[in-house]
Amino acid sequence: MGADPVIVVAAVLVGLCVGSFLNVCILRLPRDQSLLRPRSTCPNCKQPIAWRDNIPLFSWLWLRGKCRWCHKPIAKQYPLIEALVGVLFGVSLLVYGMTWHALLLGIAITDARHYIIPDEFTWGGLVIGLLLALGGGVQGFLQALLGAAVGFVLLWLVGMAGTWVFKEEAMGGGDVKMMAMVGSFVGWRGVLLTVFAGAALGSLIFIPLSIKKKRLVPFGVFLAVGAVVAFVFGDAIIAWYGHFLKGD
Repeated sequence: MGADPVIVVAAVLVGLCVGSFLNVCILRLPRDQSLLRPRSTCPNCKQPIAWRDNIPLFSWLWLRGKCRWCHKPIAKQYPLIEALVGVLFGVSLLVYGMTWHALLLGIAITDARHYIIPDEFTWGGLVIGLLLALGGGVQGFLQALLGAAVGFVLLWLVGMAGTWVFKEEAMGGGDVKMMAMVGSFVGWRGVLLTVFAGAALGSLIFIPLSIKKKRLVPFGVFLAVGAVVAFVFGDAIIAWYGHFLKGD
């Protein structure tokens, strides 16, 4: 908790930039568009956005949420995600050190909007998780590898079972790959907790909404929330469950 204020501010600024990049990913990856070209333009008047109008959060505030040229409103998604990731990076640095919540945020929003989880998030996150696990030596890397394998196989089996029961695809490939990524960070126990929490939350929200009308379930959103639960509270929940089984 005694982090240098300058480092915390730097983390927030980095988070704002990551949030800005996540906005680009969320909008472009589902359309198979390049993340680099063309440069960003106003969706209304199509004017290219100058660098001074593309500074995360600050430009939106300076322009009062409107395009400099056509004065049409700029979607609130942009500053909200940038601010959320900025705060997330700052708080994460204070409490846990740098974490992977930005990836989960990108996955959740992309899945909610487009029912797609891009490979750049899942496979890229898996590589990051395994590389970070190397800091724990061979044992740490093997634990991360086991977590990734359990996450992938478990969701694949759930998807196959759901397809057999409902006679239609029940689990997207993006969800399966996402759990491999999650497993590399939280381990196999965290995977079980993530899936349980995600399924419970998804059921509570979507079953009532789907009684009259069938709806697609963006399961990645709920898996992302479950992964945060596993990451932050996983050790405490698993310890409590162990004591519960023993009757302590």
